[in-house]
Amino acid sequence: MRRQSMTIQPSSVETVPIAQSARDLARRRFLVQGLSGAGALALSSLLQEDGVCAAELAAVAPAKNPTLPRAPHFAPKAKRIIYIYLEGGPSQMDLFDPKPQLNKLDGQPLPESMLQNVRFAFIKKESARLMATPRTFVRYGQCGMEMSDLLPHIGSCADDLCLIRSMHTDQFNHLPGQLMMNCGSPIAGRPSLGSWLAYGLGSESRDLPMFVSLVTVGRGIPGGSASWSSGFLPSTYAGVQFRSDGDAVLNLGNPAGVDAATQRASITAINDLNRLHHADVRDSELTARINAYELAFRMQAAAPELTDLSGETQATLDEYGLEREEPAIKSNLGGVGLFGPFARNCLLARRLIERGVRIVGVFHSSWDHHSSLDVQLRHNCLMADQPIAALLKDLKRRGLLDETLVVWNSEFGRTPLGENREGVNSKVTGRDHHPYAFSIWMAGGGVRGGQVIGETDEIAWGVTRDPVHVHDLQATILHLCGLDHTRLTYRFQGRNFRLTDVHGNVVRKVFA
Repeated sequence: MRRQSMTIQPSSVETVPIAQSARDLARRRFLVQGLSGAGALALSSLLQEDGVCAAELAAVAPAKNPTLPRAPHFAPKAKRIIYIYLEGGPSQMDLFDPKPQLNKLDGQPLPESMLQNVRFAFIKKESARLMATPRTFVRYGQCGMEMSDLLPHIGSCADDLCLIRSMHTDQFNHLPGQLMMNCGSPIAGRPSLGSWLAYGLGSESRDLPMFVSLVTVGRGIPGGSASWSSGFLPSTYAGVQFRSDGDAVLNLGNPAGVDAATQRASITAINDLNRLHHADVRDSELTARINAYELAFRMQAAAPELTDLSGETQATLDEYGLEREEPAIKSNLGGVGLFGPFARNCLLARRLIERGVRIVGVFHSSWDHHSSLDVQLRHNCLMADQPIAALLKDLKRRGLLDETLVVWNSEFGRTPLGENREGVNSKVTGRDHHPYAFSIWMAGGGVRGGQVIGETDEIAWGVTRDPVHVHDLQATILHLCGLDHTRLTYRFQGRNFRLTDVHGNVVRKVFA
């Protein structure tokens, strides 16, 4: 499935006067529209006159729509994906990885040998001490999966979850960690996972984007839009950010006084010029621009219907918790006011995939708990637990979960050590960044539920069984969607790139 970039370097494009170029391209376009009989003969003659070989005919004709559905490498288990990304690093030993020994060792230092060659974002090694969790762990479902008492709703879905406790990454700070998890590299400018999936699979929807990003910001996402960017892939494959309130997409509506007919005529005229330009320079970004204009016009009708929840039953709205009252919280760290928007985004995720959107990213920030961990984690889980569980149950009721992969994810986990930031004399109440071991889960879309993959040591410091690197997770997600991560490549700057770089192994224990 190797594709080439269509971009021609400027040095290879012959300079032609604008009037002459437009006149010649108009002749070509007229003839291309009827490639039979005399039209084909005339076009052949014209191409020979202009020194254009037969192989370049496809570049003169309007480019093929890059959003059309494409055949995967093999039969997919998942036809679509909902990627829930909780920025900041949720604490695994407080949510998914129970460690009774950690509580017994509360306040004790780690052996010096364990701290050699270890980097922290803020912790001072000399005075660092292990910190117990106040959480109670409960066995959920027939499988008896242990999860925190902060996640009773998600816990009720345990038999559908594949919990991976042995994740690890190479990055210990947020920005490179987010780029690594979402784009396969800590270097900015690489395509996101959603963009790779869009590039590999194309679209099932005529009126909505292939890849939609739903964001509730809180304190902000250091990686920002890079988490759903197309990087060096054509911009057609970038995630389109939808809002949970007001117009789904900023500036999508027509200005005052512009009706649909006028808008249609304007877009047609603009795209006629874009096609003329494309035939001249053959730049894939022009193809992306043409499709973006056409899609935006169709979205003007589709997006309002999508975001209008009046057709949903009150029972559905209650299940997702759209109208829940948000409790007050002390020591606000930026994660307030998001109960309604996050619940709405989870419901919109279901509505989007029902309408043919391939990839939906649900992003939420403010899980970076360097202090007030117990208070902040309780608040965030109260916000996220009910809507995410409602999404899983709703998909299952509607027969969508079997073909929809749902992923809970973040850039890393938290240390079993309490944070002792220099200059802060108050009681240690938070945890630092921890790349060596953390937890994520997957459900639906070919995943075998009710199982736990991997183990960590007695304090959740390091992985002791079945390690799963970020690239392994990415390879597995692509595989579930019918794509071989070693074959999904794109030629850029003289070499083939892929999401997993030269790494990654599919985690086959995940599969049903």
